[in-house]
Order: sequence, then C-alpha cells, then structure tokens
Amino acid sequence: MRQLPRFAVLAAIAASTATVSLTTNPAPVQAAEQRAWVRSVPDVRTWASYSKKVGPDEFGKFIIDVKSNDIYFIDVNLFNIHADFVLGVLLKLPWTADNIREYNKNYEREKPRFILGYLTHHLKVSKWTFSFWEGDKADAATVVRVKKRLAETFFEKNILFRPDSPMQEKVGKEVAKLGITTITNDDIYKASPYQAFNKGTAVGTLHVVPVGTPYESLLYSRNDIVLLQESYPDITPVAGIIATTFSTPLSHVNLRANAWNIPNAGDKNAREKALALDGKTVYYQVNDTGMILRAATPAEIEQFQTRVKSAKTVKLPEANLSNANLAMLGRIRAKDVTSYGTKTANLGEVKSANLPGVRVPEGFGVPFFYYVRHMKQHKLDVMLTTMLNDPRWKAEPAWRRSELAKLRTAIVAAPVDPAVLDMLFKRVAVKLGGRGVFVRSSTNSEDLPGFNGAGLYDTVPNVVGRAPLGEALKTVWASLWNLRAVEEREAFGIDHRQVFAAVLVQVGVNATAAGVLITKNLWNPSETNSFTINAKWGLGMKVVEGQKVPEQILFDGNNDGTKIISRSDDPTMLVFDKSGGIQELPAPNGGVILSEVRAKKLVNMVQAFMPLLDPVVPLDVEWVLEGEDFWIVQQRPFVGH
Repeated sequence: MRQLPRFAVLAAIAASTATVSLTTNPAPVQAAEQRAWVRSVPDVRTWASYSKKVGPDEFGKFIIDVKSNDIYFIDVNLFNIHADFVLGVLLKLPWTADNIREYNKNYEREKPRFILGYLTHHLKVSKWTFSFWEGDKADAATVVRVKKRLAETFFEKNILFRPDSPMQEKVGKEVAKLGITTITNDDIYKASPYQAFNKGTAVGTLHVVPVGTPYESLLYSRNDIVLLQESYPDITPVAGIIATTFSTPLSHVNLRANAWNIPNAGDKNAREKALALDGKTVYYQVNDTGMILRAATPAEIEQFQTRVKSAKTVKLPEANLSNANLAMLGRIRAKDVTSYGTKTANLGEVKSANLPGVRVPEGFGVPFFYYVRHMKQHKLDVMLTTMLNDPRWKAEPAWRRSELAKLRTAIVAAPVDPAVLDMLFKRVAVKLGGRGVFVRSSTNSEDLPGFNGAGLYDTVPNVVGRAPLGEALKTVWASLWNLRAVEEREAFGIDHRQVFAAVLVQVGVNATAAGVLITKNLWNPSETNSFTINAKWGLGMKVVEGQKVPEQILFDGNNDGTKIISRSDDPTMLVFDKSGGIQELPAPNGGVILSEVRAKKLVNMVQAFMPLLDPVVPLDVEWVLEGEDFWIVQQRPFVGH
C-alpha cells in the first residue's frame, strides 16, 4: 500500500510518533475497564487513568468540538494520535486521503470542526500547561476558548498556555495581554532543578569537585563518580557525572558521558545530597524525574567492577604514512581516511559530491606524513616511545599528566620544516585566497562509529599569516597528546602507538551563528525524521563547551514543524578579529537564532547529503550560518544511546 503524503497528522504531538497510512486501523472505542473518553477530569485519579507518563512529564489529550463546545478527554493509552479518535470514534470515517485532508484543516487558524490540544503536568517544576501541536495555527481567540473550557471541566485550575513554536509564541504575547498566563519551554527548561542527560546506574567513589577547581586538575579514573559545581569543557573518563549547572545534551561533557554510556544528570540541588557521601563508594542511578545517590552495597560494588572489566575496544582505520599529497577537500573521499584522518575524509565525502545547495568551505588536508616527519626530525618519536614504555605510564596518573605536558611543549617548540611551511602557506594563498583559515585536527582516532572523540583535540580559529600557520599546525599536532584525549583512548582500549595526527586547513567562515545538528530526536528517540538542533550567536566553539544554555529546537522533517526547547542565554558571542584569532563581543539582545525558515533550510541541506552515508547511524553535524547561508563544517557518526 502506498504511504500518504506529508500530512500534519504524521507528527501531531510532541510525545507520540504514530505513522498514519491508509492501512492504519482506528483504535477500539472502549478499553476493557473504562470508557475511551470522558467529558471532564474531576480529580487526580481520573487524570491518572487517561494520561500517561512520557519522560519526566504526565501527558494527556483533549478535543473540543467547535460547533457544540463538547470536550473529550481521550485515553492516550488507547489513542496514539488525535486522528485515531476523531476519525475512528467521533466521525466514524474510513482512513482515506480525502478524509485526512479534511481532518488536517483543523490545524489551520479557522477550525472547521475541532480544536486538538494537549495537557501536560511538568513534574520537575510542578506546572500544568495546555498546548497545541507546534504546526497548529491556533489564534488568540482559540487559546482563550480552550482556557475557559478547561476551567469548566478539569480539576486543576492553574493551567498555563505553553506555546511550542515561534508562531505560537507570538500568540502567547497576544493572550498575555488578555490576562492568560503563558509559560514557554525555555522557561520550563531553565527553571527545572533536574535534567537527565543519560539514564543508567553506576557504582564508584564519589568526588565532590570544589568550586574553582582548574579544568587541568580534573584527573579521575573509570571508578569515580564526580559532582561538578561549574561548567567544564571536558573531563577524563569516569563512571558517572552529576552537575549542579547544566546546559545541553550536546555539550562535550554530555556527549562524552553518552559515548561512555554512564549515568549523567544535572541537579541544581546535588551538592546538599552529595556532601555526606564525598569520598565514599556510592550507588548512583539516573531516572527521568530524579536521581538516586546512596552508599553502595558490597554486592553492587562487585557487580559493577565486573561490568567495567568488559569495556569495549575500538579498532582504528589503517594509517598510510607515506602519502605526502596536500589534497584539496573536494578531491578527498571517505576511503582517504587512511591518509587524512576521519574528520577530513568524512567532510570530503560531502564536498566531493557537489550536491546542489550543500555548502562546505574550501580547504585541504595535511596528511599524517607531515606529523610523523616532524616527530622523527626532532627525535620526538623517541621521547614518545620512552614515555609509553615507562612502568609509571600505567601506574601513576600524575606522572602521566606531567610527561604528556612535556611532550606537547616539545612538539610546539620544535620548528616546522621551512620548506613544508612555505608549501602550506602558498597553498593557503593560491587555493584559499589568502583568507583566514581554521586549522583543525583530523586524527585516525576520532569521528569513528562507537568513538566520536568530540573535543579531544584542538582547533585554532582564524589563522592569518605564515608564522601563525606554522604555530597552529604544531598546536594541533601536539593536541594528539592532550590528557583528555589519552585518557579517552585508554578507556576504549586504543593503542596509542597507532594514533596519528593529520590536519584540515579550511577557509574560516565568520559566523552569524553556529551550532550542532543531530539527525535524531534526543528528547524522544522514537520519533522518526526528527532533528535536534543547538545554536548560539557567533562562532561555534561555545556551543559544545556547554558554558551557557544554547537555543535548542526540534525540527520535524515530516511536516516542517519547529518545537522550541530553550532559547540562548549567552550574553556574548565569538567573532573573528581582523588581525587574526577571535574576540568576544555582546550578542544580539534576544531574538530567535533559528527561525522556522532557517531551520528548514538547514535540515534540507543535511537531508541532501544523508543518502551518501550510513542510513542506520545518526549524524552529528556542525554547521555555521553566514548571513542567511548555511555551511557544513563537520559531519560524523553520532555516538549515543
């Protein structure tokens, strides 16, 4: 049977993902123990029967007949979407394209027959809201009507209007003038005292990290659970993470926790819960609505230690150390990972396809050959081998950190071969127009299935001039031996002797805004063709550092609906300095970064190159916005659960 075209009904709710086709059968009219719908919800017990728990919230649905003003609170455990009830129960119509087309008119401003709404009890903030599907064009009069009808039929009277899209936020401002209180998803997200980023359990030694602890001092083991009291750009592998400040699932720390498959949560009140357990072996569990933190039992300790011993091992792509060609990005394909590293090869696959409308900044790859040559020329390879062979490498973390710092210093202090630097600088001048460039890591131990290595290695932005180009090249090479990178590789069983650094030299885009897109819904993974997008004003480094809450939206590719999770609260933005490097300036005062038009444009660009890649594995895409033009600057497998 053929699928229906893109009807709004395909994704009509935020928490349900039914796919409607001509073969769909309407849900049964009655449940075994109760009616399929009621005309009022007089108490908590009735609400419990007709709602269901979705993540941290209790969720229900209602339908209002605009002609009779009858209201139906439907059993969401029976009816997956509003259309199941409207067509199958109220109208008793077959599932034909014409009938669904008529049904979809109820999402327009003028409702021919029904108002389709949602009720949510936000457990983490103890708020009740009513809302519509994010593509619904309900106007202020509709909101007022719904508020009045709910007041007559629902036991909770303090129900706030929650706009879900930029279009509905404008309606929210209108009804606020009429005395109806609104609350945005942004308000709820930032007011929540708790956020589960990665659910699960762990046992380990709890460490409450004191406020003011330098990032460089965050040296912990896979048997530790850490409580972070401020935002950090990264951390070495641990057994669990608790943060008293939190921003986004796509920060480096949260991505790292996802890749390690460890429990990770933000809890603004965690310090009070954890202080008495500091330094003790604890049991830590992350759930949708809260965390459990208590002393661990002997049996729990033994079970967890057994699980840690069975950690997975990542196999690296074979490295070609003899290729000295500075290939342009448009000539590099995925198979060239053996010479240019995963970041360059992945991006080259998209660039070389020359797809209409897909923009990738021009650049070229500096293969592993030049890193290996630099190490041998200055006997840094001997220094590296001596360090890795020393018994203290495994036994003494403090010694390992000190020796890695010495190695990085030596790599940067050693001069780049002048002939090599001349060749690189000439290529920037001739092939890249002499513009400022980003010098980016592209190792053979990042952006891999099961190991994305986000943030392990360094990027030097807006490099201008011959000497700065050489320093940036060495800085990126040296970052192969960043402490966080070594500890991460160690946790995944990667052989450090088989790790090599290539570099991507790429034209810098002085971004209006930048961010990350994941080709899946991180808030409701069961939804299909849904995209999670984070954005901030200016260059993209601050998005993944997790220092501030970014703008977070969900874009539904089935019907072009935009659902807002949060708005950016960062007062500053990073931009290019004319003399090279970057500077921090005030960000625009308020305003939407990704309008619905911009979000659709970005998603369309990503959808254009998705067929080139593994259709099973979600993508992690870094993008920048220049004016109204999007550029893709990185794509890699998303490591998540």
